[in-house]
Amino acid sequence: MKVFVVHAHPEPQSFCTAMKSAAVEAFAQQGHEVQVSDLYAMGFQPVASTADFGERADPDYCVYALEQRHGVQTGTLSADIRAELDKLLWCDLVVFVFPVFWYSTPAILKGWIDRVFVSGQVYGGKRFYDRGGLAGRRALVGLTLGGQEHMFEPQGIHGPIEDMLKHFLQGTLAYAGLQVLPPFVGWHIPYLSDEARNQAMEAWKDRLQSLDADVPLEFPRLADYDGRLRPLHVNADTIGR
Repeated sequence: MKVFVVHAHPEPQSFCTAMKSAAVEAFAQQGHEVQVSDLYAMGFQPVASTADFGERADPDYCVYALEQRHGVQTGTLSADIRAELDKLLWCDLVVFVFPVFWYSTPAILKGWIDRVFVSGQVYGGKRFYDRGGLAGRRALVGLTLGGQEHMFEPQGIHGPIEDMLKHFLQGTLAYAGLQVLPPFVGWHIPYLSDEARNQAMEAWKDRLQSLDADVPLEFPRLADYDGRLRPLHVNADTIGR
């Protein structure tokens, strides 16, 4: 298997960075090929701009997605985007490791998505969900946060972690065609004892050894919708609500 690990944490000594290193080691020991993008260490430039294109389809007005498509067609995407896109298209499994910032990803990772999930290659038109450009690949998210697990139960104050991360799990990863595995969460990490933190790390390592047993999360399939993207089968109980 070809594994691409994308890591976004500003502190090299963090638990989150240790999760990244553990993943690289585990996959290598399993005999898989591994590539890593450590975004902070790389100094990855996260701001999408006209500088991303060596040649413009429209020099006077930038529609970023259309310029991405033109950049793919002409081979004029900036070198840093092309390098990351090549890793993404190379892999069978992409693993994202990051801390939760404000119910979301760190800005550097959001910028990586903006620039690397290129229109015309990763998505575009009706090329999304099960027909997305990354179909046939899997994605695993390993994240850390300060909250405790009970806060993210169905009746917890924040609600399920999958709901909090819907924009990323569904709106980004599944939308691009990836089969999204249930996320791994390092709960309450900054406040744990050393013993509890070691247990959390062992749980992460165990998860990495058993990915083949994971059942991907369920997301929409285009076959369930008509040409105008209206559902083919409507639950009668919802009609008129």
